[in-house]
Amino acid sequence: MQKTIYILGSLILLLSNGCTKQKSNMQVFETSKSGHQLTQLKEFEIGETIVDVVIHKDIKKQRITGFGGAFTESTAYLLHQMSEPKQTELLDAYFGLDGAQYSLTRTHMNSCDFSRFHYSYDSVVGDTQLEHFSIQPDKEHLIPMIKGAMQVSKDGFKIIASPWTAPPWMKDNNDWVGGKLLPEYYATWALFFKKYAQSMATEGINLWGFTVENEPLGNGNNWESMHFTPEEMSQFVQEYLGPELEKSNLDDLVILGYDQNRADLKEWVDGMFPKGGSKNYFDGTAVHWYESTYDYFPDELDYAHQMAPDKYLIQTEACVDSEIPVWKDDQWYWEKNASDWGYDWASDDKKYLHPKYIASHRYARDIIGCLNHWVDGWIDWNMILDRQGGPNWFKNWCVAPIIVDPTTDEIYYTPLYYIMSHFSKFIRPEARVLQTNHAHTDLLITATVNKDKSLVIVAFNPTNNMITYRLKGIGDDRELSISPNAIQTIIVQP
Repeated sequence: MQKTIYILGSLILLLSNGCTKQKSNMQVFETSKSGHQLTQLKEFEIGETIVDVVIHKDIKKQRITGFGGAFTESTAYLLHQMSEPKQTELLDAYFGLDGAQYSLTRTHMNSCDFSRFHYSYDSVVGDTQLEHFSIQPDKEHLIPMIKGAMQVSKDGFKIIASPWTAPPWMKDNNDWVGGKLLPEYYATWALFFKKYAQSMATEGINLWGFTVENEPLGNGNNWESMHFTPEEMSQFVQEYLGPELEKSNLDDLVILGYDQNRADLKEWVDGMFPKGGSKNYFDGTAVHWYESTYDYFPDELDYAHQMAPDKYLIQTEACVDSEIPVWKDDQWYWEKNASDWGYDWASDDKKYLHPKYIASHRYARDIIGCLNHWVDGWIDWNMILDRQGGPNWFKNWCVAPIIVDPTTDEIYYTPLYYIMSHFSKFIRPEARVLQTNHAHTDLLITATVNKDKSLVIVAFNPTNNMITYRLKGIGDDRELSISPNAIQTIIVQP
């Protein structure tokens, strides 16, 4: 990589209030509006007001599944438009030991909006036994990217596959967009999942699980979609998909239901996890963040955990949507410049959920908020997009943590890349989230303990002022400060 995320930095200290050095068993990395990019800090200005942050190491909450992004046809296509050295750099940036070390990923089954064209693995009308099924469309770019990432990743990563739609011939509107799966094709669609898992395994790619349907409530009839109610999805999973995977010895594959915005989570969880009843094939719930630019719906997340405390609760998609990426201007990502789909299109009673916002703040706030409310995995959307925010067939322009320009073979690591790394690089799978408490109204904190017993604390300061805080409950108390508009990761070795 030309731009490594282990850049050693120094602080210009204002010594009037004193300063402290970090202790030998502690590392602190910061990304900030002032220019830090996972910069390791050695000394800290200590202000007059100190916030006590208590880490309760004895109160262990959910177990972390992982952090990462999505392999899309658009991302994989762009990767292969870059020179071989740049391809290696990009894979290292996300999966290498010196990079973000992504541990949880997603891909799409059939095409999605971030494909360059519509495609299905079986477009032969009436082929109920899927005799013509083939994942050939993914073999040019998508599968090679996944396999390249597998070669780079030391610890490996989990892959969740999500369909945006069944082939049009299985649907009541015979279209890629909208419509419902016809009941007579429920068994065929379940077989489709099985054949996809088996075909990927033949390519050397073992899936970890599925979501049943991306955005079952629809997406405004814009791109590939297929609608389910909670009752319809439950019927499909309990009577068709779960039994099909079980009889094919694929029942170790995780099945996540819902897979859309958190605002409607309660209705879906009630439908997926009713009290009592027969065997339940749902292993957990998937959610997205697009309902709001700042509200992560903690009550809904808490409710989902209470209804299914032993099930997964995974954020499977998030991005700065409806924006053309800003190229090589880090400050744009720290200013209130971004707007989302709802800024223009949300109904009047929901406009307040979609103001202009700071892209870096949204990522940091949402991930910390999710971890503090039982979410165990968090997946960003496209790993790589171009300067237009594509390519995709619908021209649904969005931002990715890494932007590339294939015509000049250039790579731009946005601040979002470093913010994702603050979590994915240091909070490893099987870590446990810990209870934290503090009284500051703006400071956001989450804490975890890895399997190797290292503590990882992530702090986010959205204000324009430095915040000094004292970590308590981790052995010796530690006094630190966090820059204005900054995110910090603190690693304390046992």
